[in-house]
Amino acid sequence: MQLHLSTWPEVQKYLETSKAIVIPIGSTEQHGPNGLLGTDALCPEIIAKRAGDESGILVAPTFNVGQAQHHMAFSGTITLRPSTMIAAMLDWSQSLARHGFERLYWLNGHGGNINTINAAFSEIYHAISFDRAGSNHPPLRCTMRNWWELPGVMDVCKALFPVGEGHHATPSEVSVTYFGYPDAVKHVEMSPKIAPVGPIFDAEDYRKRFPDGRIGSDPSQASVEAGEKIVAAAVKAVITEFRAFAAS
Repeated sequence: MQLHLSTWPEVQKYLETSKAIVIPIGSTEQHGPNGLLGTDALCPEIIAKRAGDESGILVAPTFNVGQAQHHMAFSGTITLRPSTMIAAMLDWSQSLARHGFERLYWLNGHGGNINTINAAFSEIYHAISFDRAGSNHPPLRCTMRNWWELPGVMDVCKALFPVGEGHHATPSEVSVTYFGYPDAVKHVEMSPKIAPVGPIFDAEDYRKRFPDGRIGSDPSQASVEAGEKIVAAAVKAVITEFRAFAAS
């Protein structure tokens, strides 16, 4: 069940039995020569949608632009200021809380979002603490889970890609997007086969260190079949975690 494909009576009906919702959150940034710009948003979106289809979990629209300033030397990347992202997350949360949602499960697809998401949670709780209604309001709780850290997921990724997984534009994340969008599969020769590793600073420095955008990875290994296996493991874990969080 997807919020943006539902009517308001359907959402109202959902709230009679559950006060929890999944919010995919990610980024729009370069992912090497064969990775889609939307990879970090598409991965949690694909996993969340499948989890919703299998279990009836309500899935919010994807928060698909995040912290990507260090990728801005590559065409197509879009980024937000941390303050903008925090403000937008607060608005999303307060909108959902106004309708009766009490548990917001943010399924994250981008490591660069983590600090800002946690700061946004502090902003959200600050607003609750200073709400004059106080104890008259139901408790709103947020949690964040990086999809690649879901139980069992990295075991599958390591088994599929024992060499060349790397840190950015990984074969695992590219495979997930290929599973979701098989018509978007790209075949690109890359040199070196496995990209170098190193620190990340500003956008221009990033482009100099990693000319094709990859960090330590060989995403040419990505496949629809691998993505299916990764998504299956992630969906199972999301459903289990979401149900426990919703009941907490």
